[in-house]
Parts: sequence; C-alpha cells; structure tokens
Amino acid sequence: MKILCVSDYVDPLIYNQNVKQVFSDVDLVLCAGDLPLDYVDFIVTMLNKPTYFVFGNHNLNDFSHYHKSASFVPSEVQQARDAYYGHGGTYAGFKVLKDNSLAYTDPKTGKRTPLLIAGVSGSLMYNKGLNQYTERQMKLRLLMMVPALIRNKIRYGRYLDILLTHASPRHIHDKEDPCHKGFECFNWFIQKFKPSLMVHGHIHLYDARENRITKSGDTTILNAYAHWLIEYP
Repeated sequence: MKILCVSDYVDPLIYNQNVKQVFSDVDLVLCAGDLPLDYVDFIVTMLNKPTYFVFGNHNLNDFSHYHKSASFVPSEVQQARDAYYGHGGTYAGFKVLKDNSLAYTDPKTGKRTPLLIAGVSGSLMYNKGLNQYTERQMKLRLLMMVPALIRNKIRYGRYLDILLTHASPRHIHDKEDPCHKGFECFNWFIQKFKPSLMVHGHIHLYDARENRITKSGDTTILNAYAHWLIEYP
C-alpha cells in the first residue's frame, strides 16, 4: 500500500494539473494539518483515493464545522451553513476509524481485516488559541478513544494500524520553542497501543538532510511536512 502524506505547506508538486499522473499509484492520502481544506478537496478530487485529515493550529476557518463548541455564530445560522457544507476527505480528529476499502493482511495468519486509523487534531497550548491543548487536556482526549481501541483489539487482534496527528511526540522531531514542543502523552499512546505508523505535521523542514523518519518501539514516526510517500506493509 502506497500512502501520500501531506502537511503544513501547499506543495506545488501536488497542487497542479499533473498530480493524477504523478501520484497515480497512491492508495491512501493522510493530511496532517495546517492545510486549507480547499487543498484537501483538490487532492480528493484529483486522486479519488481514501483521504483522512486532521486540523493543526493554523488554517482553522472550517474548524467549527467539525467541532461545534468552537462555533461562535448563532445556532440557526450554523444549521443553515451545515445543510450544504461538506468536504471530500474524512475528518479523523479524536476518532477511531476503520477503512474497509483498504484491507490489512495479518502476516502471521493471512487474515484480511479493515485498516484501523485514529486521528488527533491540534498542538500543545502556547497562546491559548483555537485547537491548542495542555498535556492534561490532550491525555483526556486520548483516553476517550481507548474504548474503541479495545474493541479493535478484541475484534481484530490489534488496537490500531495508523495514528494521524498534527503535533509530534515529545523529543521526537519536535522543537524547544513553546509552539513546537510535542506531547508527552503521544509517547505513552504509541507505547501502549502500538500503531505501526504514526504520521504528524507541525514541524517544518527547511533542510533536506533533516531527519523526518524515526522508529520508536514498534512504531515508525513520519514527519509529513510538504509531502512524503511511504510504502505501508
């Protein structure tokens, strides 16, 4: 399975009329935040592949459509807007999802089961802005996902295949400034639930020599800045 991962930057290599030819063999698209949803829509329209996205700490004009508590418009106006609102990608923020169109084959048993995906939006709080969370707030949101993960384990023999986030785990690809520190609780999460792949954004890469792929336990952690293609076993 070939996965196109994107985040934080509208990449001209993708945002052009030839994208369908260049990325014709992609099976799945993961959008790790800080992208305008018009860009996500373009990718969905041109590639016509399963696409999942989360929000970051920027490009939040559409955030209230997916998180009603973030909306500051009168309810009757919000209802009217929602009546015709939608995006082609699937929002994965704070959800545990399964994709039946992308089967996972267990290498030991040969059994085919749905691909299991979980998503987490937002960054560490640094200026009390929208979609920013303290460590405690983020840990509580992760804990709310645990029942669905346990059901996956019972039914499919594993908790999760792919974790899609905006922020990175603490001390993996993150920075020391307040805005770009990662979450300690993400390290707990990947150690406990062992996704084989974690895709994040938020950390911009300005040097091709900077590391964007790190292994932590059973999990391969990828920084999706701009775009990156990865083969998923």
